[in-house]
Amino acid sequence: MSAWRRFKHEWTLLLVAMQFLTRLPVPAFTHYEPDWLHQSSRHFPAVGLMVGLLCAGVFWLTSIGFNPLVGAVISTVFGIRLTGAFHEDGLADTCDGLGGGLTRKRTLEIMKDSRLGTYGVLGLVSALLIKITLLATMPIPVTVVALIIAHSASRLLCISLIALLPYGGDTRHAKAKPMAQQLTPIQALFASSWVVIGLVLIGLIFPDAIKQISIWQGLLALALALIATDYMRRLLRRRLQGYTGDGLGATQQLSEVAIYAGLAATLPF
Repeated sequence: MSAWRRFKHEWTLLLVAMQFLTRLPVPAFTHYEPDWLHQSSRHFPAVGLMVGLLCAGVFWLTSIGFNPLVGAVISTVFGIRLTGAFHEDGLADTCDGLGGGLTRKRTLEIMKDSRLGTYGVLGLVSALLIKITLLATMPIPVTVVALIIAHSASRLLCISLIALLPYGGDTRHAKAKPMAQQLTPIQALFASSWVVIGLVLIGLIFPDAIKQISIWQGLLALALALIATDYMRRLLRRRLQGYTGDGLGATQQLSEVAIYAGLAATLPF
């Protein structure tokens, strides 16, 4: 494949990822191949980077006009609207399934149910309250950087489970069958590059904000995000024998909150 055709293909995959993960309009495809969705997973962190930039912009504007708490609420609502509550829905369904199902079969049945149960409500409300509180407690420049980092890195961490686990659901009834495939090492490396690009951009655009984040806060954010992701990996392997789409959404939400917690931590050194 020539370099130009490769570029066009990757651009198409980026648009597929954007269409899958957000409510943003994308150009119509002249033809569509189901395997594109699986391939587009390597661009999920890029979509997260875009979502993070937009949410950071909304937070900055509303925080200047009102206060950080209002900014945190509005930017969070904006992010939910932008993504169609895609990952939040996965978190709620996962909480319902793992909380109310005693067997793998029953757990999957609950997760497919469109109705929201007690565990789902509690999990979703808790995640939103913790997220908004953490965003509101950080200095405004740090929160702007945190939103960009967390949205991109958390999407990388959630798709890492595709490489680490087999598919744990029923592929015949999967909402996105092409996603029920293994992520290759090359795709995982490609996806990681988007997070690196995001960090470089942050360093160039927000150098003063970066200076307000200590190396220990950065390391704590990384450690907590990895712990959260590994916790979900172990939980999904034990309960479902692999990942599901809802499980990936829950992993994204949990790792995003973990990054905020690390960056918001007040360390005595």
